[in-house]
Amino acid sequence: MGDQEIHRVLMVSDFFYPNFGGVENHIYYLSQCLLKLGHKVVVMTHAYGNRSGVRYMTGGLKVYYVPWRPFFLQNTLPTFYGTLSIVRTILIRERISLVHGHQAFSTLCHEALMHARTMGYKVVFTDHSLYGFADVGSIHMNKVLQFTLADVSQAICVSHTSKENTVLRSGLPPEKVFVIPNAVDTAMFKPASERLNGNEIVIVVISRLVYRKGADLLVEVIPEVCRLYPNVRFIVGGDGPKRVRLEEMREKHSLQDRVEMLGAVPHARVRSVLISGHIFLNSSLTEAFCIAILEAASCGLLTVSTRVGGVPEVLPDDMIVLAEPDPSDMVQAIRKAISILPNIDPQVMHFRVSAFP
Repeated sequence: MGDQEIHRVLMVSDFFYPNFGGVENHIYYLSQCLLKLGHKVVVMTHAYGNRSGVRYMTGGLKVYYVPWRPFFLQNTLPTFYGTLSIVRTILIRERISLVHGHQAFSTLCHEALMHARTMGYKVVFTDHSLYGFADVGSIHMNKVLQFTLADVSQAICVSHTSKENTVLRSGLPPEKVFVIPNAVDTAMFKPASERLNGNEIVIVVISRLVYRKGADLLVEVIPEVCRLYPNVRFIVGGDGPKRVRLEEMREKHSLQDRVEMLGAVPHARVRSVLISGHIFLNSSLTEAFCIAILEAASCGLLTVSTRVGGVPEVLPDDMIVLAEPDPSDMVQAIRKAISILPNIDPQVMHFRVSAFP
């Protein structure tokens, strides 16, 4: 380490393992990288079911599952000062030097940042999502963000689009906000050793099946693509309230043999699902970055995605086909992707992703 300063970092968010998602993976892998550099990292999140108290993960990562229960979308009930005692205890016990909060929608993150600044700690905030300005929920969230980030040391966003959004919502000076794109461990996402059968085209979807991820678009897009291409099959991984609509669509159009529903896919199994396909389909209505696209490209899949948020910043134009979040435009994008599929070499695509700065 030489003369490099050693930090003791507290990662705080309502979103962490055993829950699965982009924020959870980001916190875990960032923590592992910091541990390898010799820093001390501790994670604080709320209890998940019977998982409460202190747990240890790979590399000696210490996780505090505080005895707070989520009340809405994995978020704890806002208390302002209800978490002060336990946050203060962790900060002192672990001799923390820096607090890093993740996700604007996390109640625990906001409260921990507020208490840490009150106690004089340096705090960093990472925003992983885009939010609007007009609806009631966004107006409320933006007010909370302005209050919490009024005295933050630095802020990080995962794309330039996300930075613009965060600066406008929070009122932070742009020079305090840095863009650090998400990264993927390409060693974990390698293409299949043998190329797939070209007679059948498999389109893979791995996403939470919720409105924000465009699950309603899939309901309209999948039957039309299946009608146009008898040799196309879909694999849908993920769970959520919109799964019922996809199941109904499959029944209505008699696509049981062409649309495979996997349910929730653990991150350890994501690669095995991806390498069984040729095209990765992302239908998000809003997205700050979308790490799933990068994982799919690393596995050698051509990506079709909605042109929203920071998605156009993720991959070069020849590795992704973009479409407006409209069913007909997405079908046209899939048709274009199928036409250029013979020119795609999964191994070359993997090496290109590995070489990204």
